[in-house]
Amino acid sequence: MNFKRIATMSTFLALAACVSPTTYKPADADHHTGYSDQRLADNRYRVTFKGNSITRREKVEDYLLLRSAEVTRDAGYAWFEFDTRNTEAKTSYQTDFAGWPGWGPGFGWYWHSWQFDRFGDGYGTTTPITSYDAYAEIIMLTPEQAKTDPHALRADDVITRLGPTVERPAPPEH
Repeated sequence: MNFKRIATMSTFLALAACVSPTTYKPADADHHTGYSDQRLADNRYRVTFKGNSITRREKVEDYLLLRSAEVTRDAGYAWFEFDTRNTEAKTSYQTDFAGWPGWGPGFGWYWHSWQFDRFGDGYGTTTPITSYDAYAEIIMLTPEQAKTDPHALRADDVITRLGPTVERPAPPEH
């Protein structure tokens, strides 16, 4: 195994040890991951769920659906439907430079030369990193409205089905 592969594998293993999928929780102060909701009208909310780079798209969409059901129930409604809904993929790229072993200015034994990467010799490895943000506007329905709407979802049914599959944050230690 060459030096480049060892360096790349080491980087991924180190990152994997530190990162876990986004848990079902309110968005943090910087709104990097988690759910948020905003009341737009008496029976309308905007709901979002932002995952991190290792949270699968399906999980982000399930969490959005679950949060939509919880918001509906908490607002005193039993039924809701999606007015708009979308999931955006946000991709950034990270490059790990394996470098050419030797002495370089300010880098000691491990250094990188742009000259080698510019010619595509493979000393730099670029990896796409994708995270998913799902958002929706939901309309809460009365039972009469729900009877005539084929897209209506019963909040309690969604909570019963998806609630047990949710990964919640660990409780704080005392």
